[in-house]
Amino acid sequence: MQPNSAEIAAFLAEDIGSGDLTAQIIPEASLATATVISREACVICGQAWFNAVFQQLHPTISIDWFCAEGATVPADTLLCRLSGPARPLLSGERTALNLLQTLSATATIARNYADAVSGTGCKVLDTRKTLPGLRLAQKYAVRCGGCFNHRIGLFDAILIKENHIIAAGSIASAVAAARLTSHATIEVEVENLNEFQQALAAKPERIMLDNFALADMRHAVRQNAGQLELEASGNITLDNIRTVAETGVDYISIGALTKHVHAIDLSMRIELQP
Repeated sequence: MQPNSAEIAAFLAEDIGSGDLTAQIIPEASLATATVISREACVICGQAWFNAVFQQLHPTISIDWFCAEGATVPADTLLCRLSGPARPLLSGERTALNLLQTLSATATIARNYADAVSGTGCKVLDTRKTLPGLRLAQKYAVRCGGCFNHRIGLFDAILIKENHIIAAGSIASAVAAARLTSHATIEVEVENLNEFQQALAAKPERIMLDNFALADMRHAVRQNAGQLELEASGNITLDNIRTVAETGVDYISIGALTKHVHAIDLSMRIELQP
């Protein structure tokens, strides 16, 4: 995936504004090299965003990567080397690192969850709980880490939740109305086995089991008998996700993939060329 140039420009404008006052202390003709090191183990993600920052600031800046996108690297790994005019290297440092450390964090979390359910046949999905302005980038990072995307937004799939059901009058009415308004995939969120049975009868493409106890989840899987896709959600962590996956659900959605990101510790060091 390639970043949107307008988004990169907006990220830079947020930081640089009318100009980088501190970078002005460096002579305009000065050239420099820089290296980026990861201070902790992680999955590297966001190289295209990192590159785009410096390409917008100055097209002569060159970047050599020493690891592949999506690679798992240990702590203290040299990730890349940059060379070019010193001023734009300094001005782009924070924006570029912010993007790389955030997307790498998202990919790293996703890899941990993907590994936790490996071999079960269950797919881990993200949610819409993304950082504002970074939804598509974070959803790309989720895929980079080995998990999968749920709907991108409100426009590409239908997810009927509690308030929709109340407004429509019933699960059956909500699904029927959805069928008349769109050809998109329909999913219904249910909170207990009674609602599950209603949703099963209405036959959406997928049913989300929200905060189900494991016993109820297993019962729903047996009753479904492969008719519809089943998705588990709510209070699922790395500690219990494999147990949930082993109930036989097809998907597990995890807001933490994009919401609870802990930025990867990256360091960039610049040296002026003689």
